[in-house]
Amino acid sequence: MAKKPAIFLDRDGTVNEEMGYINHAERFVLFPFVADSIRIFNDLGFLVIIVTNQSGIARGYFSEQLMIQIHNQLCSDLKKMGARVDAIYYCPHHPTEGKGKYTRECNCRKPKPGMIEQAVLEYDIDLSRSFMVGDRYKDIEFARNLNMRAALVLTGYGRGEYQYQRQSWQYDPDIVGDNLLQVARQIKSDILGQDGEPKR
Repeated sequence: MAKKPAIFLDRDGTVNEEMGYINHAERFVLFPFVADSIRIFNDLGFLVIIVTNQSGIARGYFSEQLMIQIHNQLCSDLKKMGARVDAIYYCPHHPTEGKGKYTRECNCRKPKPGMIEQAVLEYDIDLSRSFMVGDRYKDIEFARNLNMRAALVLTGYGRGEYQYQRQSWQYDPDIVGDNLLQVARQIKSDILGQDGEPKR
């Protein structure tokens, strides 16, 4: 069986509004274009996987159970809108902040590769045909470290980082879009062409 390509999505600022640490379910606000975006990825045959750093758990700002509850609700809401998220991976750690088991140097905190490596093992993913989409330069760096293509959305921190910091970036994104839907349409166009037919 052939390996599958994936769209890896950052969460905060890409899928939902950037609110700082989301320590209550009501602070999780999904962008209105996300379901349409994910349906495009689903129709193109991509796995859709969210990968997110959630050091607020290590810092004690919210519980891991709350975050899991939010993720379950996210997947349920998107499913009702005809959009499928195949998996969510998260890093609850921080190397220096917080207390207890979550405060440690780990391999899963972006831009380290642990979350993607786990997804590759569990879903047999072809990274050379995959994309990482996020609103921070670290997401671009993350993609490059794993030989994926990178897309930057200008929601969340994206516009500010792109406008004021990109001159110092080692890597440029392959795609820049105002939001996830614009990125999804660009990926679709790159794959299918303007006429909607597969490129030869």
